[in-house]
Amino acid sequence: MRLLSLLGLGLLFAASLVDATEQQPEVDTFVIVHGATGGGWDWRVVSEHLIEAGHRAYRPTLTGLGERFHLAGPEVNLDTHIQDIVSMIEFEGLDDVVLVGHSYGGMVITGVMNRIPERIKHATYLDALLPDHGMTAEQTTKLPIHTWPVEAGVVKFPWVDESKPFPRDVVHPVNTLTQPVEFDNPLAHIIAATFVAFIPNGQTLQQWQAERSGWSRAKKRGWTMRIFDGDHVVYRAKPAAMANLLIATVSDRNSSAHGRTNNPVDISE
Repeated sequence: MRLLSLLGLGLLFAASLVDATEQQPEVDTFVIVHGATGGGWDWRVVSEHLIEAGHRAYRPTLTGLGERFHLAGPEVNLDTHIQDIVSMIEFEGLDDVVLVGHSYGGMVITGVMNRIPERIKHATYLDALLPDHGMTAEQTTKLPIHTWPVEAGVVKFPWVDESKPFPRDVVHPVNTLTQPVEFDNPLAHIIAATFVAFIPNGQTLQQWQAERSGWSRAKKRGWTMRIFDGDHVVYRAKPAAMANLLIATVSDRNSSAHGRTNNPVDISE
């Protein structure tokens, strides 16, 4: 009788362990790539919210930007920035990465997906440039980059105010904007991906689309389409909501590129 009781307790204990394991939330690894003129500093608060939610978050700064602005020059190109992220992922030993790119960061994560698709679990493009194979950032955006002042291999974007204290936006290595990206690896094309448009108050999705080309490319690829209320840097005003958005996108799955395309999901906060 005592033996049966012990066996029963053992089975209950084993069942409780299985149940506890099943209830544990999945821990995801986010690598956030900032936009032009920015730096990892710009995503600190969003990363903190991701970590508080039980995930891992990395926010590397690209060469020549942020705290690495002193490395800017004509020798820095798109390949440099792609290698920045590839090296970080490989040296940190990361797998099943949720790769996030904001704005110009979309160019970078496109190249990273092409280089190491086996390490990427999901890609999320936040109001980002989305190129086809062989396109440059300058070709992907409708901003008049060619009209902005260039000196010593860097271009000064209109919003860069060098009189402000750090941390702040800085001048950007110009050759990162003129080098074509590679996106011809078949394995990169099957990575689950999400495209998020930041729609400012008073603007419609149609108006947003008229100013940008990424939406149509993402839709043709069968990616999940989402919209989020706010301007291009809304993550600064809504870091918690942005973290929740990133967590939500992990479960997004691609539809057939030759079948239906996903309708946009409004996750406005």
